[in-house]
Amino acid sequence: MPDLSLRTLNRTLLLRQKLNERVAMPAADLVRHLVAVQAQEPNWPYIGLWTRLTDFRHDDLASLLRDRTVVRATSIRRTVHLTDAADYRWLYPTVRPAVEPTLRSVYLRDAVAGLDIDELSTAGAELLSGHTLPRRDLGKLLAERFPGREPRALVHATGIIHPLIHTAEAGAWGAWRGRSVSVSPAADYLAAPLSETPQPETLIRRYLAAYGPATTADIQEFAGVTRLAPIMARLRPELRVFHDESGRELYDLPDAPIAAPDLPAPVRFLPAFDNSCLAHRDRTRIISNADRARIAKTASGGVPFYLVDGFVHGRWDLDGSTIRVIPWHSFSKATEAAVRAEAEQLLPVLFPNEAGKITFKTR
Repeated sequence: MPDLSLRTLNRTLLLRQKLNERVAMPAADLVRHLVAVQAQEPNWPYIGLWTRLTDFRHDDLASLLRDRTVVRATSIRRTVHLTDAADYRWLYPTVRPAVEPTLRSVYLRDAVAGLDIDELSTAGAELLSGHTLPRRDLGKLLAERFPGREPRALVHATGIIHPLIHTAEAGAWGAWRGRSVSVSPAADYLAAPLSETPQPETLIRRYLAAYGPATTADIQEFAGVTRLAPIMARLRPELRVFHDESGRELYDLPDAPIAAPDLPAPVRFLPAFDNSCLAHRDRTRIISNADRARIAKTASGGVPFYLVDGFVHGRWDLDGSTIRVIPWHSFSKATEAAVRAEAEQLLPVLFPNEAGKITFKTR
């Protein structure tokens, strides 16, 4: 018999992700607990916090960005996330080995071919030192130094070479796309240096607190880094070890809570790329492999989901000022009513100044 059933893992994830019951805690504390909140689209984090917190308001997050308690920058999985400012100082150096190979990605490989990366690094440092620049302006200035190069690619490459933080305006609630983003060197923006050494042990412990129990592969999937096995072996005496239904070893903090399999699980709406759905290599604790395959061609999780009984039941999207619910499974009238009720709670968050609607896509 496994130590932890699939349902127990599901309820434990909901508990630690604050998805079984909204909690009354400061938004800053929740961001810190989650380690990193996906923010590729600036509006999604607001939905991710709303679905977890009682009485959340847009300015609860916007004010954290303005006073630099929370920052928006590339971090885990080489994508833009929100993190606690103090956490960013150790987190970025820890995941940087996963960021740097982006220079060899399909998008940048040809764009920077033959370019002296050291020269680009120096140019970027000179242009940004002590300054905050819109990325389009930075691109123009870099293109003047490197004629014939695509400005956007130069900016992208500079953001890989140097840790850059987006200004608060880039993370404000508003338009979904097309927003101008200004950047600053991380040390300048934070008025403090980044850690000189990676801190994988800190990453592992913080991850387990919010996403455990988990395998080593799960942690690597979340952070986008590799070669954590030796560190896990070193930490093993300090950790609790379980087995799942497949016999895999799952590591956890010794005092972290394990939920009862019958823990109530209300309907919840999640933003695209929410880490509750992306933080494990094996994601069956929240989405079945069959349902995951439905969106495999759309960035493997880059769509907003909704949960019924703790598991992904379908997706949702926006059509103007309408929330369109797209069920993947049948449900009772009572469950449909619960999904509609939660969507109605979401409407004023998405459309604070207008009346929205809810539709269900029929098969």
